[in-house]
Amino acid sequence: MSHKALKVAITAAVLAVAFGALLYSSLGESLQQYKYVDEVLAAPQQWEGKSLQVHGKVVPASIQRKPGTVEYKFELQRNGKVMPAHFNFIPPDQFKDDAEVVMTGVLTANGFEATNMTAKCPSKYEEQAPKGAGL
Repeated sequence: MSHKALKVAITAAVLAVAFGALLYSSLGESLQQYKYVDEVLAAPQQWEGKSLQVHGKVVPASIQRKPGTVEYKFELQRNGKVMPAHFNFIPPDQFKDDAEVVMTGVLTANGFEATNMTAKCPSKYEEQAPKGAGL
């Protein structure tokens, strides 16, 4: 290999590493795993401390709000597995018992610490009754 080809190869390698580091640093926080509650609870030690999105349904009668704050504690479930969750922001309007939610945050020893939450609107996913039904 000639001296000039070696310089080009080294330059290309340095640029590739620099580009990769830049891409990782800018996307690192948004690179998250998307998991269901039962998937996370199957191996919680694997997910503890990692940024991820967790999908589940709010357990009925589990929502507790600390008076005078926007701090919520509740439980999420899927396939019989239940995970405690904590959220310290204004929740979406659809947040209620049996709501399907996707939370972004970190799994801790005390449950899931959410930094963001979206709730799915059930009316978009439920089958509509045909017109004239029930008359």
